[in-house]
Amino acid sequence: MTTAVAPSSAALTAADRCDRCGAQAYLRVELQTGGELLFCAHHAREHGDKLREIAANVVDETHKLVDTPAAAPDAEH
Repeated sequence: MTTAVAPSSAALTAADRCDRCGAQAYLRVELQTGGELLFCAHHAREHGDKLREIAANVVDETHKLVDTPAAAPDAEH
C-alpha cells in the first residue's frame, strides 16, 4: 500500500526553522521520495540547484527578505 501526501502550500512562518542552522526558513522543499526540508535563504542559495533536482515541489519565500523603504519622517511645521 502506498500513501500520497498532498504538497503543503501553506506559507512559511517564523516558527519554521532551517534544517541546517536553525535560522528562520524561507524555502520549503517537498522531496520526490516524501518528506520535506526547510532552509534559510543562505542555505537555499548554497544548495538550491541540487535541491531542485530532487524536489517534487518548492515553496520559495526568499522574496520576503527584500528591504522595504522606511517611511519618511513627518516634516515639522
